[in-house]
Amino acid sequence: MATISLSHGSTSLHHPDNSSVVEKIGRLIQVHKDGYVERPPIVPHATCMVPSRLHVEATDVMINKFTNLWVRVYAPTNQHVSSKLSLIVYFHGGGFCVGSASWACYHDFLINLSRVASCVVVSVNYRLAPENRLPAAYDDGFNVIMWLKQESMKGMVNELKWCDYSRLYLAGDSAGANIAHHVASRLVSRPVMLPKGIILFQPFFGGELRTVSEKHSTQTINSALTLAASDTYWRLALPVGSTRDHPWCNPLAKGAPRLSGMRLFKTLVCVAELDILRDRNLEFTRVLASVGAPVQSIIYKDVGHAFQVLHNYPMAQTRTHEMMTHVKAFINH
Repeated sequence: MATISLSHGSTSLHHPDNSSVVEKIGRLIQVHKDGYVERPPIVPHATCMVPSRLHVEATDVMINKFTNLWVRVYAPTNQHVSSKLSLIVYFHGGGFCVGSASWACYHDFLINLSRVASCVVVSVNYRLAPENRLPAAYDDGFNVIMWLKQESMKGMVNELKWCDYSRLYLAGDSAGANIAHHVASRLVSRPVMLPKGIILFQPFFGGELRTVSEKHSTQTINSALTLAASDTYWRLALPVGSTRDHPWCNPLAKGAPRLSGMRLFKTLVCVAELDILRDRNLEFTRVLASVGAPVQSIIYKDVGHAFQVLHNYPMAQTRTHEMMTHVKAFINH
């Protein structure tokens, strides 16, 4: 098996000319005018090792060594059931520009999701912008589904032997939820494997016209997403020259593909009350319902963007447990 690289090829070395920074989001990423990208290693990475007391096993699998497309597969080990388990393909967040399937916060979250929801999870390490602008992440997501189709016939990955491929769900948080939605949309016209449902945690959509929550939500210092950061992520991720009404950013914009194809899947939209994306997430839910798609939304009180992985609100742990309970019910209904 090819060696898994836990980085995205970025470096923690500093550019010799700090005055050349043209885009910056906190300490997460700096882009210089010569195209050099810095992603300081402020978020710890984790190997696929899982403590035995958690009763989950994990393994890393390389899919395409040329693009460094790989997945981390999680499966419960204490299942005493006659039927196989649901399969969730999960895309991490990070505004398409930062993040990894090996980030410790995602590793811990998905261990718990696999354990609590009794499901197999395939966490995708996709290519990042701005080095690889959209649709690179969508292409990687689709290629993972192609790989799963082959794996369903070959049975090479032990952890995937526990899953029922007919109970496939696409999921993700923030930018990862955006990827899950667009991969599902692509599967409508190219049904390699049709998911049974989609799970969107605070999906990262945007638009030129601001929503009320974007304009007036007061974000605390520990907020994972501000309006300024959101705009920067979109400038770095979309094709050069695009506006935030590009269909990949705003699926409700004039000229965007119709959402009627989403009637093929049931959708769960998990909304954070304090998130700047709250109103956009709720409007997306309303439009899905208007075209006849089976969709439900749940608002989690007193928490903001990415609370389930960052635990950056006092109620985060409680709301995360509630969310996992809702996901378990959704995939087993």
